[in-house]
Amino acid sequence: MESKISKQAKDLIQKYTSNLFKDATLEFYGIKTAKIKELINVELPEVTVKASGMDIVFLLEDNTYLHFEFQTTYNRKDLTRFAAYDLRLFERDGREIITAVIYTSDVKKADTALKIGSLMYNPVNVMMIDYDGDSIYNELDRKIKDGAELSDLDMLNLIFLPLMKIKGDTPRDELAVNSIKLAQTIKDKSKQDACVAAAYAFAEKYLDDNGRNKIWEVLKMSSMLVNYLENSIGEAVTNRETEIAKNAIKEGATVDFVKKITELPVEIIKRLQSEIGKE
Repeated sequence: MESKISKQAKDLIQKYTSNLFKDATLEFYGIKTAKIKELINVELPEVTVKASGMDIVFLLEDNTYLHFEFQTTYNRKDLTRFAAYDLRLFERDGREIITAVIYTSDVKKADTALKIGSLMYNPVNVMMIDYDGDSIYNELDRKIKDGAELSDLDMLNLIFLPLMKIKGDTPRDELAVNSIKLAQTIKDKSKQDACVAAAYAFAEKYLDDNGRNKIWEVLKMSSMLVNYLENSIGEAVTNRETEIAKNAIKEGATVDFVKKITELPVEIIKRLQSEIGKE
């Protein structure tokens, strides 16, 4: 994934995710904290983390942290890892930390505390099996089709939707793709971009590499990233994929073929075709 997502694109995703969660309250999910101020980047090299990197940390309005972890299974050893991370973060910044462990609907039960003698660790467990994803999806789909105003809770539900209890055996990566595709139909472009970015940022934490690749393909079609990538073309004339695309277009290659060999979005390939046609 690192080779597919540039730092600038990641920064863009973080910006839109921060905008969506700013001033948000998560009491619907049993997380009672001050309102969220911003999403932050946290790097603690001393702590061993999963391949996907540390999960999400927000700075709250009361100057404390809210730390999100996403789990598709339950393993008591994970609580030890979360606690170790929180201790290192507290040692570095001196801020109080509330940790919320978001368990997907695959997990039906999990310990609520880690007790190790004089130390006790009490994260907030959010059990997504308790949320009816089918009903929430249908309500969101109806509101979006009707052009109704989406509430802050509606947008948060859209992001958490792939984690909830869904009838049938649809793979979680497909649920994440469906969630992003639904977000892409929101008429308000600012809300659409914010929901798409946040849905991707969260899905990246609970999906494997194959699943992340699937949603990246969908994400590339969002107006947010298409605009970013289009605006970058002029500065990327030396980019290998762009040069390959230009050469292939000059040889008469189809859009589908160019997309296959470069993985560039169709919109950008068509723009390159237009630019080459004017040369």
